[in-house]
Parts: sequence; C-alpha cells; structure tokens
Amino acid sequence: MITNRTIGSLKPGDSAHIEHRVSVGDMRSVTAFASDASAQRVDRVLASDPDFRAALAQGGVAVTLLVSLIATRFPGPGTRLKTLALDFPGVLKQGDLAVAEVTVASMDEEAHEVQLDCRCRREDGQAIVSGRISVVAPDTPISRPFGRPVAMESGQPPDRFEQIEERAREKGPIRMAVVNPVDAPSIEGAISSARAGLIDPVLFGSEREMHAAAKEARVDLSDIEIHDTPDPEDAAKAAARLAADGGCDALMKGSLHTDILLRALLDIDELRTARRLSHVFVEDVPGYPRLLLVSDGAVNISPDLETLRDIVRNAIDLAHAMGIEHPKVALLSAVETVTDDIPSTTAADAIREMAERGDITGADVDGPLAMDNAVFEEAARIKGITSPVAGQADILIAPDLEAGNILAKSLDYLAGAEAAGIVLGARIPIALTSRADSARERRASAAFAALVAARGA
Repeated sequence: MITNRTIGSLKPGDSAHIEHRVSVGDMRSVTAFASDASAQRVDRVLASDPDFRAALAQGGVAVTLLVSLIATRFPGPGTRLKTLALDFPGVLKQGDLAVAEVTVASMDEEAHEVQLDCRCRREDGQAIVSGRISVVAPDTPISRPFGRPVAMESGQPPDRFEQIEERAREKGPIRMAVVNPVDAPSIEGAISSARAGLIDPVLFGSEREMHAAAKEARVDLSDIEIHDTPDPEDAAKAAARLAADGGCDALMKGSLHTDILLRALLDIDELRTARRLSHVFVEDVPGYPRLLLVSDGAVNISPDLETLRDIVRNAIDLAHAMGIEHPKVALLSAVETVTDDIPSTTAADAIREMAERGDITGADVDGPLAMDNAVFEEAARIKGITSPVAGQADILIAPDLEAGNILAKSLDYLAGAEAAGIVLGARIPIALTSRADSARERRASAAFAALVAARGA
C-alpha cells in the first residue's frame, strides 16, 4: 500500500527507517548526474577517485535515502521539504549497507511543520549523515494499493526481469520444446528456466552433443525428456510438429539459425495465424522507468503497412501479457513531421490513423516520433509535442529491421541493458535467444513466452 502520515497522526518520538545496499549502479547514476549538472563530462580519473566517490555517496546516496524516506513513507506523499541542516561525519562506499532513519523531534500543528531528527548510518553504526530536516506535513490522508513499479536504481542486474519471472511462475510452468540446445549457453538457459519453475523442457537435438554441452555447463539432464535428432533442421521440424499436435505450449531457440526454426513453424498450417510473425526485444534499460519493448529487429526486413500493423499488434499483445493494461506505442522515425522525403514518417502516420479508426486497439499509438521524444518527456516538451505517448513509451516500433536491430543492440552494449527476445504471431510463442545471451536473459525470454502462452490458453 501507498500511505502517508498526516499532521494530525504524528507525535514526537514517532520514527521510521529504510535500508539500502549501495550498488555499482548507484555510483554510476550519481556520477552521470554530476556530469550533467556540471555541464561537462566526468573523466575516468575523477570518477574513480575515492574522495570524489565518497562525496557523491554521501550527498547523492545517503541524503537521497533520507529524502526518499520522508517523501515516500514518513510523513510520505504530500510532504514538502522546508529546511535541511546536515553534518557529514563519515563516508559511504559501494557495497555498504546504508540505514536511513528519521524521528519526529517537535511539531507546530498550526503551521503543519514537523522537525525531523535524521541520520543515515552504515550497518556497523558509523554515522554518514546526521542533522535536522524541517518539513511541511500533509493534511490529506493517502491510502491506495501500490501501482505499477518504476526502477529506483540502475544496478546490475536490474530486478524487473525477476518480477516478470515471478509473474510467469505464478501461472505455472509451460511445456516448452527447446530446439538444438547443443552448446553450453543454450542448454544452461533451458535447464535454468526449468529450475526457476518457468518451463518443463523437451529437448530436440543430438543427444550426444546435448550431454556434452550439459557437462560443460555443469547442469543435470536427469529426468529431462530428450529426443535424439542430430540434424538441426530435423530437430526444428520435430519440435514444431509436437507443438502442432498440442504436445507443447511454446518453442525455444537453441544453437541454430533463426530462419531454420521459423521455416519449420511456418511449414505447418496449424501453427500459422492471419498475422505476420514478428520479433520483440524486451529491454531492461538502467535508468528507464519501465521495461521497453523494441520491434521488429529480427524477422521483418522492410515491412509494408500491413506487416507494420501486425508488428504493432503483436507487441501490444505481449505488453498485455506482461500486465501493461494500456501500453504506449511510439512509431519511430528521424523527425516528428510527416514528409514524403522520409517514408518512415508516412508509414508511422498511416499506422497512427489505423489506431484512431480502431484497426489497432488496446494501446495509445502515436507517430512519427524521434527517439528522444519517445522516451524523454523534457525533449517532447521543449519541442511542443503534445501526445499521450511522447516521453512515456512502453513500445518502440522501428521502421525496419536494421533500425530495430541497431537500436536494441545499442541499448544492450552502450546503455547496459539486459534483453530478452520473443517471436509472436504464430499459434505459440517462440523464445528467440541470441548466442550472446546470458542464462538470465534466456530465462527471461522463457518467462515472456510463458506469459504469452498462459494468456492464450
């Protein structure tokens, strides 16, 4: 629940506290903020200086914890800061457990002012920040269920994939055919997903190679159903046939080319739908307040309008399966104005009109939008863009495969995102993993496939 303490419910001696382990993500965030605030870059020498990091940890983490405690819990929403008088007797380092505590020292009920004794200390008791913060306490009570979470830190690994795993686990494991998991990463991803309670795997591939991969990955294949199909194409066909016969709920790509797996699926009429297949990267980007869906960066090279419409619909369906009731879809281009010189702007405008006519439902759809205006509200405000999507996108629709793939991989390798991948548009979802994916990312792909399968069951 989200609750607050009004001025009438507070009394001297009342207190509250929160704890937080200082992560590398915390230090990255405050260093980036220092760089932006000083209007210049912070170089590696300064960023690694212990005194510089200690100052940022004291002011950027310890004080933030105190203010967060006051603003979110005690007194909570509706509180306004008035004055701060703080001392900094100790240092805080990455890895330390910080404990923030506030206690009501005195009150002026008529003015709604509350004096709070504040301290942030390490686990060993050493004070980092201490002093007094004066606030104006709320007079309107707030009590409501906790809503959709946002990221409060950018540490690695982010916890939003864990939340998705838990959501999928609550639905119960699905039976998933894993195609050609003959290397250590793919076999580890499949067995890790099984151990996490997400899937009951059925393995198709060379039994000898799978056991060798399992030995390398140090995973146990006991009690795992294995179909010895040494040829990857045969493995894909056998797994697709199992799905068509109702023997599994989803597929997972192992060590084989994507086109082999998708061709095996499309060759079976029972697995096709009226929609085109499309791929969605689900990106957990440090610093962005929600999971970001990017499509299509893996299947449709240069989509026409009908295909682009299906790409949008598939991504919306995934968002719904994830629990996003009404996602915001941004159709990307280089600019926000519609011009014949940039075909992606006219395509985006046509898709937006389809949504307005009701051909696409269940989401706010807008475009064309440049990347900055899709994900950064201030950029949209400066450019005078009024849109329910601008700055708050849940889904980014790229104009073609090249743009989508470059965008997703830029988020992965330059922004430190974790990524899962899934193909939609068939009767069953396909967890489409990459050779570079970690076991955690493969597990996340399985979780997304499980949520889609459960929604369609």
